[in-house]
Amino acid sequence: MTQKLWLVAAAAVATLSLGSCQKVGSPNEVPAFAAINGDYLKTGGDGSNWAMTGFSYDEQRHSPLTQINAKNVKDLGIAWFTDLPDPRGQEATPVVVDGKMFISTAWSKVFAYDAKTGKPLWSFDPAVDKARGVKACCDVVNRGVAFWKGSVFVGTIDGRLISLDASTGKQLWSAQTLDLESNGTITGVPRVVNDKVVIGFGGAEFGARGYVTAYDAATGKQAWRFYTTPNPMGEPDGAASDEILKTAATSTWSATPKKGDWRESGGGGTVWDAIVYDAELDQLYIGVGNGNPWNHGIRSNGEGDNLFLSSIVALKPDTGEYIWHYQETPAETWDYTATQPIILATEERGGKDVKVLYHAPKNGFFFTIDRVSGKMLSAEPFIDGITWASGYDEKTGRPIEKPEARYNQTGKLYMANPSALGAHNWHPMSYNPATGLVYIPALYIGGAYMPPVAPNEQERKKLGFNTGGAFATADLPDDINFVKAVKAATKGKLVAFDPKTGKAKWTVDHPASWNGGTMTTAGNLVFQGTAMGEFRAYAADTGKQLYNLNVQSGVLSGASTYTVDGEQYVAFLTSKGGAFPLVAGYAGNTSAAVPNIPRLIVLKLGGKATLPALPEAQPYVWEPPTQTGTPANIAAGLSNFQRYCLVCHGPGAVGNGVLPDLRKSASIADADTWKSVVIDGVLKGNGMVSFASVLSPQEAEQMRAYVISRAHYAKANDKTLASK
Repeated sequence: MTQKLWLVAAAAVATLSLGSCQKVGSPNEVPAFAAINGDYLKTGGDGSNWAMTGFSYDEQRHSPLTQINAKNVKDLGIAWFTDLPDPRGQEATPVVVDGKMFISTAWSKVFAYDAKTGKPLWSFDPAVDKARGVKACCDVVNRGVAFWKGSVFVGTIDGRLISLDASTGKQLWSAQTLDLESNGTITGVPRVVNDKVVIGFGGAEFGARGYVTAYDAATGKQAWRFYTTPNPMGEPDGAASDEILKTAATSTWSATPKKGDWRESGGGGTVWDAIVYDAELDQLYIGVGNGNPWNHGIRSNGEGDNLFLSSIVALKPDTGEYIWHYQETPAETWDYTATQPIILATEERGGKDVKVLYHAPKNGFFFTIDRVSGKMLSAEPFIDGITWASGYDEKTGRPIEKPEARYNQTGKLYMANPSALGAHNWHPMSYNPATGLVYIPALYIGGAYMPPVAPNEQERKKLGFNTGGAFATADLPDDINFVKAVKAATKGKLVAFDPKTGKAKWTVDHPASWNGGTMTTAGNLVFQGTAMGEFRAYAADTGKQLYNLNVQSGVLSGASTYTVDGEQYVAFLTSKGGAFPLVAGYAGNTSAAVPNIPRLIVLKLGGKATLPALPEAQPYVWEPPTQTGTPANIAAGLSNFQRYCLVCHGPGAVGNGVLPDLRKSASIADADTWKSVVIDGVLKGNGMVSFASVLSPQEAEQMRAYVISRAHYAKANDKTLASK
């Protein structure tokens, strides 16, 4: 749908009154929108609504609906669909309240639809400066909105928290939760608890100091803030975290200043996704991210556990005061975040019902944690072949590490599983109380870590990742067999994990790794999309595949389900994008040929709508420009490319259908054109900012020489690389 049509549709509904969203009844009846409050979100209701991203406060992503079930799911068809404006990653779960659907999309835009017909109701564009995209580590995505008493809340890439009228899309208030000069970005979902909107942000790789903030839902006034790492200046912040940082956290960081350490960066610890409210205990859980720089040897001189990195922290939701914490990866040095989705449940242990927290973070172990005390009850691997630790000590709750994993101590290259992309990333997992299983979209993506081999790799820069290590300073080998081996080892898996046994009950292998989140229902179903352009349903108890629909593009996000007029629907978004799709074109990504189509699709039993046919692929005639760079220049260009360009344009400069494939860009044929983009920032309006603050014109030209070298390699080997 064109932007013009969106504007017309938005104008047409701008005059709608709240009464249009009321249930039938007396004029004084409370609008249905206003009924979505804390009492409602404790259970999520009867399934007619999907009122928050995880369905209810326990974030199990489990619906009680059974109209669509294991017997008839094969009859699902498309009820309606609509195309979205930005071909970037789409990671939101649709929220549905009283027959109205709300989604967020790339660049933090929000759209509202009639959930039955797909009629556009309104749209909101926060007009984010595209230059901010360079500070987003993993695409300009947004994972969804929060709904509360007739308002919709969304966080933006440039750090705003915005309240919108759910009926009209009109902005009610906006709070700037990040310093605009900072390297933070908001991609996660706000949560609303006790009339307070809680939000975190990302950006640890770029040097942001983590915190979460609560704002009054009605006014946008700040209520409290909790920092996750100590103040680099050694002073109190005047925040809810002051006391616990002073008494427990600061001593876990190195006391002696060192060049490039946590005092320069703030230490990281951003809370970019997992924020979950425990309505039973009135506790708020936050999942804390990785350190900055990654390398613990530089960040903290190899000293201390560095609280609260890679931890689950429990807070009082009204004040932000600390209750307890559990650190999953002490002295984190591999980008093993604890920001992955959190699920709350009750589990029988030793004949007693125990209130537990389930977590499957990047480090590959599935944690069951006592919600009352914060004690680790169990930690078992949910993927095979973990290389950094052999397990966890149940008495101490600490990992049993393998010495070779501490690359900052050995000084050697360390080949890791999982990599920084994790055994499980942001993709939602779900829990079915009937089966007792947690459905995890797991990843098998290896990686390499190494201490810095050049001075500039340790030096902090204004742009790009600051990892304190050799961030892919050696290009992937130009060995076809090696590339094939990497491709074969990189895969995804749907893991139906049983927390009681600590093992998977069943699994499903996916040829591509970056697959969609999961959603489960009382109809004995688990829904998941794939990077290969399919949307599937499995039997929740056995894993038998019951349904498969070709949706033409990758599915990253988790689905939701709801009813309108007694009919059940299933909704999800399609696209490519996010961390792995941006960087995985060279090797290991079997989904490279799948189109990038940003789209909202809604299914129902007997749906008859059809997607438009894909255009026929056109042959691409391409001739790389003459290679003029010397081997020394190409090598220098590689080093800077990997630090500043890899996370968007991929290792080896291989595009993946989201951002331009630089090997085939016309800009590399002309030095002045290349300089106008990389140094002068001529494409700033498209998100490609100037890198003049970190690169000289000579260094930019060396990068062009490197990209040209990759273009020549690709010209000779593309067909081989694409083969299995």
